[in-house]
Amino acid sequence: MSNQSVAAGVGLAGVMAHCGASPAGAVELLVGAIASAPAAPEPYGALAELWRDRRPELQESLEGDGSLSAVPAQAYFLFLEGDMDDAVMALGSVTGARPDVAWGTAPWFGDGRFLGAVSAEALAEACLRTLDHGHVLDTDEMRARFAPWFHALEVVSARSPVPESLAAMARLPRACGHYELAFALCDRADAVDRVMWTAVARATTWRVMGNLDQAAAAFEDALDLDPANWSLYLDLADVRAEQGDFAAAARLAAQGLEHEPHEVLLRAAAAAYRTRLSGLSGDLKALIALAPELANTTYRNLLIDYACAGPKLSRRLVAKARRIRNS
Repeated sequence: MSNQSVAAGVGLAGVMAHCGASPAGAVELLVGAIASAPAAPEPYGALAELWRDRRPELQESLEGDGSLSAVPAQAYFLFLEGDMDDAVMALGSVTGARPDVAWGTAPWFGDGRFLGAVSAEALAEACLRTLDHGHVLDTDEMRARFAPWFHALEVVSARSPVPESLAAMARLPRACGHYELAFALCDRADAVDRVMWTAVARATTWRVMGNLDQAAAAFEDALDLDPANWSLYLDLADVRAEQGDFAAAARLAAQGLEHEPHEVLLRAAAAAYRTRLSGLSGDLKALIALAPELANTTYRNLLIDYACAGPKLSRRLVAKARRIRNS
């Protein structure tokens, strides 16, 4: 949106708020202007004026309104009230829904008052909310849009290096393909205290990058820190399977089952990896029986592919497994 268009939108919002007695409608117009030019200061100035002059009406109209037209305004109003944690979480939610808009270029998001007060825990939660809708973020365009978020991560992680929060923060730059920042957050967390979540963040980043040896080493570090965590055995088993080491994958899945014998993911993975290793019909039958319980169809299909490549399997059983895969 051009500066002239932003000014026109702000002017019309002023008319609606005062002459038309519709502050909620004015907010909707101003959020539209922000969505078109999120770095422009004028809409925020108009919102601040509305908040000062018509706060009770705005609070009533915005209460419980989670629509896209309301959330960016709510985030800014929370900032004006000094509630930086709820402000950043609201901005994370709208960013997750519409990452095609550079919401983070809002002047308040880079303001020293915000960066100096927002907690590491809230910023970490906001980062997770940006990923809620599964949009593809690993592009140059997205990395440019998320640059203010990366700056916020640098500032807040240096001020408040809470290891668990930094590990969660690392998910956003990893999703954007900004691996250097993801690893830097892990390093900063480890300098304070070595925790399992940081090792998992590091392992997942290596895995996304395709470096399975480093991913396996990091998952092993995570297991050293939390040896009773069944999901870590599964993560490491899956990496070993990617490496073609199905003996290690089957062994790790079995170790995980010692800690959580009823977990369906572990049971299915163990059956698949044993099938690939030994070609026993009983293991493939076990996988077939468990397959309907696997909500993640991508993972289910991967396990079936591994299993069906096992030696000397019954063609009938393989065909039955593949029908499930293709359903």
